[in-house]
Amino acid sequence: MELDLTGKTALVCGASKGLGKAIAIELAKLNARLILLARSEDKLQMVLAEINQLNGLSNEAIAIDLSNHKLLKSKLDDQLESGPIHIVINNTGGPAPGTLSEAALESFEKAFKMHILSADLISKMTIPGMRKSSYGRIINVVSTSVRQPIAGLAVSNTIRGAMASWAKTLSNELATDGITVNNILPGTTNTERIQELMNSWSKQLDKSMDEVEMMFIDQIPMGRFAEPEEIASATAFLASPAASYITGTSLPVDGGKIKSI
Repeated sequence: MELDLTGKTALVCGASKGLGKAIAIELAKLNARLILLARSEDKLQMVLAEINQLNGLSNEAIAIDLSNHKLLKSKLDDQLESGPIHIVINNTGGPAPGTLSEAALESFEKAFKMHILSADLISKMTIPGMRKSSYGRIINVVSTSVRQPIAGLAVSNTIRGAMASWAKTLSNELATDGITVNNILPGTTNTERIQELMNSWSKQLDKSMDEVEMMFIDQIPMGRFAEPEEIASATAFLASPAASYITGTSLPVDGGKIKSI
């Protein structure tokens, strides 16, 4: 099975922590050159130092808010001058918890701009280079809510579903070019994000964090949270040559949490 990514450049969004960091590290282990995007310069530099030790390549880190599309385009233009980006990992932190009846219109607009419009801009800019180099992978880190809405995450459920539909549409358009577009659907994963969600539920239900954690775990047949590295391994496979005939799919990595087939 061919997993080696030597000679490939990967752009990883949200790479300063959590799933983005884990994915960047996994791709570096497969010898990809990395371009790391996130808002925190300090955290990015720490991840960059770790990745440089793994692959010894000319990896780069760019501190940027993905909702600043003008700056994002400028930074990508600079990167693309030195060569194509073969792999794009669209990964952005989810919107704040809450119900649809309480959600402000602005929260939908912000999430749409951060997730879908940013991914669309990045794709439009990188697809020409993917075509010329005969290699392209666009992978979106989304959520199991694409298949099964998660209570209390109304805005996220809405935006994640839209992201999956965007990806399916794009996958059909790019299939004849050999460029694949897929979604990873992480289940409950041991990251800062899940700690924030559990804290929110703890306050809302007036339960301890331990009680809320058991509530979450009880929904998972495997009886534990995923580790970021487990999500990263599945993502790296989809980025590799071995996944050349997989496109337009949403792959759950959830310990069996989704109840439907």
